[in-house]
Amino acid sequence: MTTAPAIPPLHGKITVGVSAERAFDLFTRSFNTWWPAQFHIGQAEPAEAVIEPHVGGRWYERGVDGSECDWGRVLAWEPPHRLVVTWQINGMWQFDPEPANASEIEIRFTPDGPEQTVVDLEHRHLERLVAGQAMRDALVGGGDWRAVLELFAKAAVDQRRAGDQLL
Repeated sequence: MTTAPAIPPLHGKITVGVSAERAFDLFTRSFNTWWPAQFHIGQAEPAEAVIEPHVGGRWYERGVDGSECDWGRVLAWEPPHRLVVTWQINGMWQFDPEPANASEIEIRFTPDGPEQTVVDLEHRHLERLVAGQAMRDALVGGGDWRAVLELFAKAAVDQRRAGDQLL
């Protein structure tokens, strides 16, 4: 049996001005509020993106027509420090139901002061994906995970400001 050569993982890192608890909560429970709507694979226009808050939970999108399209599963749910999900989207931007073909995304939330958190993302095992190198090339060409983390950081700032205005 031959194995595909390893494809280097993708990394993204950003510091956000909220606690690790707030960062984890925003990243997971409010995923839909900051995830870019143009990043979807379902047939219908997306209505929301969801991460179910438990090991084995789904990571998926729901279309405006009520249809659902899986992206992967939650492998580790360790609030407020760590989340690991499978990425079961192949190089043709289609869901692959075979877990053996999944890459993984690990997100770590490390406190860096009382109201600051370093968010570190690693997308690994891309060689497991059907057309994994094509997927890596597409992600890098689109700004890879750093662009998504910048949107997350902006949402964290906006949420903090909104919370401050309520006080």
